[in-house]
Amino acid sequence: MERRGSQRDRGSSRERDYSRGPQTMHKAKCSDCGEETEVPFKPDPDRPVYCRECYAKRKPKRY
Repeated sequence: MERRGSQRDRGSSRERDYSRGPQTMHKAKCSDCGEETEVPFKPDPDRPVYCRECYAKRKPKRY
């Protein structure tokens, strides 16, 4: 069995991810500091949204 085809398939799926075009950004207010920010998803009023800095503070550290 030849594995080259499966490697090519994985590469083509990656290329598809990059060809989606520009993302629509949505304005939101950070639940932590109150600053206005933009996120690549439509904010849900029942869930908190964080700006880049506050999200970095809250995310678990990788070791």
